[in-house]
Amino acid sequence: MTKPLYPFKFTPILKDKIWGGQKLKTLLHKESDLPNIGESWEISDVEGDTSIVSNGELNGTSLQVLLETYKAELIGEKNYKHFGNKFPLLIKFIDAKEDLSIQLHPNDELAAKRHNSFGKTEMWYVMQADQDANLIVGFNQKMTAKTYLEHLEAKTLTQILNFDKVKEGDTYFIEVGRVHAIGAGVLLAEIQQTSDITYRVYDWDRVDDEGKERDLHNDLAIDAFNFDMDDDFRIAYSKTDNQSNPMVSCPYFTTNYLEVTKSLNKTNDLDSFIIYICVEGEVEIITNQTSEIIKKGETLLLPAAIKSYQITSKKARLLEVYV
Repeated sequence: MTKPLYPFKFTPILKDKIWGGQKLKTLLHKESDLPNIGESWEISDVEGDTSIVSNGELNGTSLQVLLETYKAELIGEKNYKHFGNKFPLLIKFIDAKEDLSIQLHPNDELAAKRHNSFGKTEMWYVMQADQDANLIVGFNQKMTAKTYLEHLEAKTLTQILNFDKVKEGDTYFIEVGRVHAIGAGVLLAEIQQTSDITYRVYDWDRVDDEGKERDLHNDLAIDAFNFDMDDDFRIAYSKTDNQSNPMVSCPYFTTNYLEVTKSLNKTNDLDSFIIYICVEGEVEIITNQTSEIIKKGETLLLPAAIKSYQITSKKARLLEVYV
């Protein structure tokens, strides 16, 4: 007999990166001895990096086993029909002490053909940014493959890229085929398809401790670019207290902004799991069986089978995510 479902927390999977820093430890209280923590994978079903439950009766169970055991009860009927025993989203916090590489991601078709993977549509929510920190998203002019390749060859790529100064709360939608990079000094939450496929096109000529440059993927990347995209990557959204404010809705995920200042009674009639990412303050999420507190930098997975629950806080900001 299977145990009843409840809201799940997972042990963060921390990643040492050449560009990583210490904010995941100092600001989000992740425990690690890694020198340059670039990423905290909060909920992951990427092969080799599957999340493990850290709370309640199913503590120690992998997300993969949860999904194989509970199926549609965990992720919803339509999602289980579509994704089967593969959790569709990857949730991360990212700390860029230095600039990340300039990169893009392939669409579903290319990723399936080349890597047996989903594509990688994603969004960013800026949690903290140092003064003058920026993100690179898209180009600063109309672009063609010919012009792009000329600048790539001449090492003048930065002349044609769009740099945006950012602050807390800024939100970006990064479609497949769009060039992008997280700039130094930015801490953000990332919501994306379950995929670890990145095409790196420029890495600032930096080298690792052994004097080696990281691999670039320009041969693969040129087919993955979409040079015809509109400049619609900045997301405007309202911030009305105590209600779900739409941010991003795409075929792969929906994300809402939720600022909580009291107790809210919520229902889930979405036929989907719901993920809550706490980006400021702390909240208590109460179901019939359990109560869980999540603080800034923590993430909770609410199974699809849980249809009613309560969220309570004096002051907290959440990202509410479902498929």
